[in-house]
Amino acid sequence: MAFADHRKRLYETLPDNALVLSFAGVPLHTNEDDYHFEVNSQFFYLTGLERENMALLAVKSGGKTTETLFIEPADPTQERWTGKMPTREEASALSGVQDVRFVSDLSAALSRVMGRMRIEYAYFDLYRCQENDLTDMNALKAEDFRRKYPAVLLRDLHAACVPLREVKDEDEVALVRQAIGITRQGLERVMRTLKPGLTEYQAQANFEYTCQYLGATKFAFPTISGAGKNGCMMHYVTNRAELQDGQLLLMDLGAKYGNYCSDITRTFPVNGHYTPRQKEIYNLVLTANRTVAEYAKPGVTLNDLNDVCKHVLAEGLIRLGLITDEKDVGKYYMHSVSHSIGIDCHDACFTGDVLQPGWIISDEPGLYIDEEEIGIRIEDDLLITQDGCEVLSRDIPKDPEQIEWIMAGRA
Repeated sequence: MAFADHRKRLYETLPDNALVLSFAGVPLHTNEDDYHFEVNSQFFYLTGLERENMALLAVKSGGKTTETLFIEPADPTQERWTGKMPTREEASALSGVQDVRFVSDLSAALSRVMGRMRIEYAYFDLYRCQENDLTDMNALKAEDFRRKYPAVLLRDLHAACVPLREVKDEDEVALVRQAIGITRQGLERVMRTLKPGLTEYQAQANFEYTCQYLGATKFAFPTISGAGKNGCMMHYVTNRAELQDGQLLLMDLGAKYGNYCSDITRTFPVNGHYTPRQKEIYNLVLTANRTVAEYAKPGVTLNDLNDVCKHVLAEGLIRLGLITDEKDVGKYYMHSVSHSIGIDCHDACFTGDVLQPGWIISDEPGLYIDEEEIGIRIEDDLLITQDGCEVLSRDIPKDPEQIEWIMAGRA
């Protein structure tokens, strides 16, 4: 992965006399225990490093950019507890940053820059998903910088990276393909083992075991495995119910490979056969899924795709007698049909931006009929090409007849 190219693209967009300071983050705790560390997405995009307590400092002046990576020194005692730490040479080889120092030198290095150079703008990751989110390390560091250097204008590194992260390069696309391929094999195991009497968590376990066996060390998000009425909840992750004969099992999931996500949803009949009513609803969702893929191309927006999806679903619901007016589609379809996919499952993007070649997006129409305990979502991952899109997940079965064939043990 050419992480140096990611940084080069970023630097080209920055004004002169600008500073970038990106932090990997620090481990969190739940009560007395460590919580699994997740690196800051911007830091990973720019460096390829996933270890905590690291920082990237870049300064653009006179049209040229200097960059320094700061890491923790390798500590044999600490490594005994938490695993091997990258050396300066290893961090440099992976990131492409030539100047690698220890994080204890960061404060002095920043002071020298601010004391000797003309810095007008400072880029920190200031992203907040929701108003009430807790302030993370990058935002805390930005606030500390603002107090010390109030004349310097703070700018958002996340916003600066969004247009870059929206368009994936060949290496990034290859990693998403790999993640999807692993996800496909996990779902095939689910189809071959699914039957009444299992539990939602056992279906989840069959998927996750296969993915980890094949080298996926992470998952894009907590696996959703909801049967019957549980499949009508968008982000159901309890996964404790027993699977009943005649139910549908909705599984929304994705392996992560090389820190890049897949995001796939399939809806299976627990007993191996869709009822006529289930297949009727399923085929409507499948039609919407395929129609969105037909419309996905450069020049349209995610909002445009959602409008297409809503129209197809609404027309179908009217034919089925579930609604009488197209505007009532929201009774059974509550979410949007697409989001960007990459380092994060809901990857960095601005929903009003037009699609360009290199975007990877989801295609996930669904219908949720509480009164019939039918929840169906079909989700694929699409790569936007020069004149349309490639369905990256096309090898994951979604035709109802093919799913029934596999579940009958014939494939």
